[in-house]
Amino acid sequence: MARGQGINQELSDVLNELWKLDVNRMKPGKDYKINLQGKAGFVAEGSNARDNARAPLFSYVNENKLKSIDTYAHFINLLDNYEMSTGVTEHVTKEELQENHLFLDAVLKTEVMKCAHRYLVRKGLAQSDPAQFKSQLYDIWFKLYRRGKNGGEDSCGFEHVFVGETKHGKEIMGLHNWVQFYHQEKHNHVDYKGYNARNNKETPDEDDHVLNLQFSWNGLVKPVGSCFIGVSPEFEVALFTMVFFLTDERVTKVTVKVDEYLLEIVVYRFGHSIGTSYPKMISSNNLDF
Repeated sequence: MARGQGINQELSDVLNELWKLDVNRMKPGKDYKINLQGKAGFVAEGSNARDNARAPLFSYVNENKLKSIDTYAHFINLLDNYEMSTGVTEHVTKEELQENHLFLDAVLKTEVMKCAHRYLVRKGLAQSDPAQFKSQLYDIWFKLYRRGKNGGEDSCGFEHVFVGETKHGKEIMGLHNWVQFYHQEKHNHVDYKGYNARNNKETPDEDDHVLNLQFSWNGLVKPVGSCFIGVSPEFEVALFTMVFFLTDERVTKVTVKVDEYLLEIVVYRFGHSIGTSYPKMISSNNLDF
């Protein structure tokens, strides 16, 4: 199949509308700076990785700006609410429950999420009433479920995608968010190992908003990870929610063109919730289409 075929044009059009509406997206080189360094080498899951990036990925992030924007501020408050390892039952306090709702309320006020909601209602996929839609979002992102074979409810969509977790302390799962990556890197829990390029054809730019990368987290290696860089929490929640609603399949993979990026958006369902979701860069800057 030639590059560029199979693009979901309808979804691409809506996502480009969201991209234009994402006024809270950080500006590369101004609000944050990344240092890509070397290309990551091949490494098997769970083994050691050669470090081809001596310095952190993020050399600067304007934290004051992040904390001044409601969605980022409420998002950051959620990052310390979860047990890292699957198999350890999550206990949600009254304060953490309130933080979940404050985050969703902030997201729902944004033009990005309003646009996504209108699209889903038009497609007959979401409730038109804002309160009912918020309830749907809560189940998708925050409803706890049991990921491990034993024990109690130990995971949810938000934790897996945005915070990250480990499988029996041996394997990194999730952690597809740049704000969490920066926070973990700042506290020396994450060690960036280098970027992943596709077949040596492309070197990412430091103003790219999507990266494939390799890193270790608390000593465990993630050979290939991918995340948006600089985009707002509401953009990611809106994007992954829309793809989640598209089908009832356990795994949904859709190819879209957003701004200059050709992406595969991957969403795994876990019952009526998100199991995982992430972007995979296929190409950027109109190369190799």
